[in-house]
Amino acid sequence: MAWLKRIVLFMAVNLLVVVTLSLVLNVLGIQPYLTARGIDYGNLMAFCLVWGMGGALISLALSRVMAKWMMGVQVIDPNTRDPELQRLVQTVYQLARSAHLSGMPEVGIYESPEINAFATGPTQSRSLVAVSSGLLNRMRYEELEGVLGHEISHIANGDMVTMTLLQGIVNAFAMFLSRVIAFAISQAMRGDRDDRDRGMSPFLSAMVQMALEVVFMLLGSIVIAWFSRYREFKADAGGAKLAGRENMIQALEALRRTFEGVEPAGAQPATLQNLKISNRPGGVMALFSSHPPLEERIARLQSARF
Repeated sequence: MAWLKRIVLFMAVNLLVVVTLSLVLNVLGIQPYLTARGIDYGNLMAFCLVWGMGGALISLALSRVMAKWMMGVQVIDPNTRDPELQRLVQTVYQLARSAHLSGMPEVGIYESPEINAFATGPTQSRSLVAVSSGLLNRMRYEELEGVLGHEISHIANGDMVTMTLLQGIVNAFAMFLSRVIAFAISQAMRGDRDDRDRGMSPFLSAMVQMALEVVFMLLGSIVIAWFSRYREFKADAGGAKLAGRENMIQALEALRRTFEGVEPAGAQPATLQNLKISNRPGGVMALFSSHPPLEERIARLQSARF
């Protein structure tokens, strides 16, 4: 029934986003962008910014809560008497202090056989670092410290906020360009402005707009993926400074050994992953990869000067 819970939560969050952004549009007094004279570009830009940026920002604000709900993350009590969990919490806190975070992250664990960890949250003081049970069971402490250093570096670098803003900008541009081009095509097909029988039907115009939006989102995702790969290199370097170069390299080596084979059965979908790589896309698909190849990440750490 876990999949049903995820579907319900996904639908509930999207409904919340739609309702919230609709209210924002009304409060800001943003009018429909299609008028008798054509497109009101000012209202269209405002509409696209509210929907593009607003959805991304709401997702960021809810990211920590959604991680707990959808991934089943259990936050560890800092005063736990379990020695393994206590060491995990204290390691995160020590790395967070070394990174000069403005607040201590929550530390959580979730049940999954895969080796994975992720960091999320809207700010440094409201962040979450979560690790899978598979990671705790299969990694040595030195490797675990490298993983945690990588995730703390993501928080210190503000990667979650930066990626959210970039995604919001891509969303807004895709919405804006698709609507402008779809309207231009419809007008071109109509020809004479007084000829109401020509041109695309509203349904066909909507389909063209949706198709264009998908194309622009795909193109934008290449930019997002490129920046994501860049931030992974930065997080590796930060993790090496916080946890030690050898620990960071050992963590990546452990991941490479693990994922050269088949992923463990029952692994979670790759939705909030920051460190793990479960595939190695090649060719054109490499442009959409959010993580660089492990071999390249290891080589960069080995040759870097700190």
